Amino acid sequence: MSAHPIDPPQDADEDLHFELLTLSRLEALLEVEESAYSHPWTRGNFIDAMASGYQMQLLLNDEALLGYFVAMQGVDEVHLLNITVAPDHQRKGFAHLLLQALVLWARSQNAQWLWLEVRVSNTRAREIYEKFGFRRVGERKRYYPADMGEREDAVVMSIPL
Repeated sequence: MSAHPIDPPQDADEDLHFELLTLSRLEALLEVEESAYSHPWTRGNFIDAMASGYQMQLLLNDEALLGYFVAMQGVDEVHLLNITVAPDHQRKGFAHLLLQALVLWARSQNAQWLWLEVRVSNTRAREIYEKFGFRRVGERKRYYPADMGEREDAVVMSIPL
């Protein structure tokens, strides 16, 4: 796994910062979500996650939303529910930065494990997770919605903290 604390990408702006999701930033987040996925989370999904008290951190450069994650705390684990880098900012190290921030937060909550699911077809994301230190531990059949009413399997991955 990479060094911690957080190491911003080399070409990162000095205005790079994290903040918690608020309703005032929800529209910008939804624009990114809808531009990044064929089956995006809905406004209701994000509102429900906020109401449930999930950790929802935004990565901003000045006022531009670069990415975000949504995580749910369990007894001794954290489950990553959504991690997204805006399409215009992908392949610049921001996913790694978001994962570093997630790990720091999870450790601060005394979590021992971090879990996630990722689409079987999303090889780029799986490579990012593997490079970060996540290992494949299983599969969930027909977990994600897919085109034409079909369902896609998910790879379950985890990393010890």
